[in-house]
Amino acid sequence: MHKPYWIPHNAKADDFPPLEQALEHPDGLIAIGGDLTCNRIITAYRLGIFPWYSDNEPILWWSPNQRMVLFPEQLKVSKSLRKTIRKNKFTLTLDQSFRKVIVACAGLRRYQHGTWITNDIQEAYCQLHNKGFAHSVEAWYEGDLVGGLYGIALGKVFFGESMFTKVNDASKVAFTCFVWQLQEWGYELIDCQVASEHLRNFGAKEIPRPKYRKLLDELCEQTGLIGKWKFDEHSNYGNY
Repeated sequence: MHKPYWIPHNAKADDFPPLEQALEHPDGLIAIGGDLTCNRIITAYRLGIFPWYSDNEPILWWSPNQRMVLFPEQLKVSKSLRKTIRKNKFTLTLDQSFRKVIVACAGLRRYQHGTWITNDIQEAYCQLHNKGFAHSVEAWYEGDLVGGLYGIALGKVFFGESMFTKVNDASKVAFTCFVWQLQEWGYELIDCQVASEHLRNFGAKEIPRPKYRKLLDELCEQTGLIGKWKFDEHSNYGNY
């Protein structure tokens, strides 16, 4: 039985064990410690690993045996949600208020069950945003930020982290239109990390860790969009 690997102080950013050493119980725990530098986080995602821990814990790194992913072309959108999108109730933007989105996601989780989006995580991902790796989607209603999501992009993969909503369907509309935009840009995989019925309803499914890692090896090496993102001006997602 493997034990989680303790990352030494001042270790190199790529100091992670092979994915095969991830624990079965708890599922996917592969390493403890290290830091939240941009290089380490990006290296972790590229290897199929992500940080997930609470304020009272050391940094915990995970790579579950089964990974929930969404292939953009397999997105499922209900008739009622399509109808909502066509009403153009929300104004959608990309990378306009990254910090506000991640703070809103953290606040929602803290209110419900505690949050893994700690202050250190927030600062680390804001740095990644400043470097062009992390991106946010915002849904606005009458000038107020009412929903959104954020994550990291590498190559042709988007690694979703969290979403929030303050108005019914705001995050669903933001997520759906964002996936359609990713399709337009040629992105081929959305990492959803841990299984949830909510994402399963959108067409996400679980795949084994080796298949997931193989997809990363292929898709992360492709050229993705660099810098600040924005929705294509010509897009009319209500026609999907």
